[in-house]
Amino acid sequence: MRRRLLLAALLLDLLVGDPPNRWHPVAWMGSAIDWLRKQAPERGKFVYGGMVAWGGGLIVWGLAWFALRLTDRVPTPLNWLMQAWLLKTTISLRGLNNAAHEVETALWEDDLTEARRLLSWHLVSRDTSQLDASQVAAAAIESAAENTSDGIIAPLVWYGVGGVPAALTYRYLQTCDSILGYRDAEREWLGKIPARTDDLLNLIPARVTALCIVMLRPRGWRIWWRDAHLTASPNAGHPMSAMGGALGVALEKVGHYHLNAEARLPEAEDIRRARRLMIGAVGLFTAGLWLILRDR
Repeated sequence: MRRRLLLAALLLDLLVGDPPNRWHPVAWMGSAIDWLRKQAPERGKFVYGGMVAWGGGLIVWGLAWFALRLTDRVPTPLNWLMQAWLLKTTISLRGLNNAAHEVETALWEDDLTEARRLLSWHLVSRDTSQLDASQVAAAAIESAAENTSDGIIAPLVWYGVGGVPAALTYRYLQTCDSILGYRDAEREWLGKIPARTDDLLNLIPARVTALCIVMLRPRGWRIWWRDAHLTASPNAGHPMSAMGGALGVALEKVGHYHLNAEARLPEAEDIRRARRLMIGAVGLFTAGLWLILRDR
């Protein structure tokens, strides 16, 4: 059944995409975390942030386990389709591909203002207002590479470890980091435990993602090995450097990192190539996971 759930979840994602936020469990998680952020005390933010992350993760695990028990009472095959839908809500291959494609299309049409807007809206949290066309393309490629790990392969890794509850719990903890893991005055201590937890959970998925990319484009091996440590994140540099090396382009976030620095600057066409590699890497990983999983 676990193999069927894996394939059904990916198929649902490709055919249907993400549901509206009001029906999306990950959006519910984000709303709950943001509400808890606003309730944070002035003192003890470090401990409070840990309680939000770890306590909330336990609650999500329990709710997911309970939901699966309820679906067991539904006749087959509807029960496993419902479980596949729950797993599907932890991944977003179609959404990521479409977001990168929209930026790519705007660059092809020489509409830099729209490309910057779409990049900021869909893919990155940085200020995009001053980026030139190659920097927009680089940011889209970086985001595609990093989110292939965080938004697709990592949830499936944890699905392989602990089933649907583990995948949903991973998405909760990853959402905690995305909301709380900032070094501003409000969240410097509030986000410490969520950020370190996210780093730990992505330690293996980030490297597996990079491995899948360079297996498809072996010329990325050298740059992955050389540049993966250049980012502040212990994980993000792995899929990004592998992608930059595989495509033969430089990926730079000014003032932060410069991956494959000696290569040419990326263009709109390279976003298309990155999307193909992203889909190929997910397909390669899925095939490997399918072989490892055992149906019960």
